[in-house]
Amino acid sequence: MNYTLNQLPERTQKPREQGFTMVMDKGLSVREAEDFLEVGAEYTDIVKLGWATSYVNPNLKRKLAVYKEAGIPVYFGGTLFEAFIIRNQFDDYRRLLQEFDMEYAEVSDGSLDLNHDKKLEFIRTLSQDVKVLSEVGSKDAEKIIPPYKWISQMKTELEAGAVKVIGEAREAGNVGLFRSTGEVRSGLVEEILTQIPSEKIIWEAPQKAQQVWFIKLLGSNVNLGNIAPNEIISLETIRLGLRGDTFLDFLDLENVDEMFKPEPKAQGKPGTSMPRG
Repeated sequence: MNYTLNQLPERTQKPREQGFTMVMDKGLSVREAEDFLEVGAEYTDIVKLGWATSYVNPNLKRKLAVYKEAGIPVYFGGTLFEAFIIRNQFDDYRRLLQEFDMEYAEVSDGSLDLNHDKKLEFIRTLSQDVKVLSEVGSKDAEKIIPPYKWISQMKTELEAGAVKVIGEAREAGNVGLFRSTGEVRSGLVEEILTQIPSEKIIWEAPQKAQQVWFIKLLGSNVNLGNIAPNEIISLETIRLGLRGDTFLDFLDLENVDEMFKPEPKAQGKPGTSMPRG
């Protein structure tokens, strides 16, 4: 860091299991990827090439080389996996991962109705080749999955070999874990956490208010995903309590000068509404 500040939360160091940040690359050029990594590499654990952008994005191998040189693993979005599956090209997908020397793969069923036992089979097979991230939740805003089913699917997918499960939100943050307004389905999140360890979950949270909500609930070392490249520094300041949204959350207020102490207020868990500003 550029200077010293006391009373900052301790951030886990890479490679890490908690405090994991997944950035979504929605079609950056090679130069844009280099610019992003100049400031964001230290705070980025993995990059997802969103949905099937890797199919149409020019200079893919050059960009992958840029990420690899920075020590940042990359994986193809789950929609690309589904595009291969629905065309009966699973073996081609496995060859694709090998051709591009991928360390990770995402297994999802957000765009197609995939039998869950078949999804588990794909996870088991791919986990022999790469580290699997499995996504739970639908991209269809009208399809509401009850909490018990989220929990059951997350459990069995971890047991099948996934290293982490991803809570679906899309790149806009308006399905799955969230209502169409972007509001967190807080009861769903809290119920999931009664059964699934927090370090095993990546919460897709592209909107700032969503990131703040999870950090207030689970602390600075919560795993977050679908972060825009130009938001990576902003997110890190939120994690450290260096932005107004979490400014007081990590301070030892007993050691704050009396004149600066905030007025006492009732404390509780984050509700269904999210911070503004």
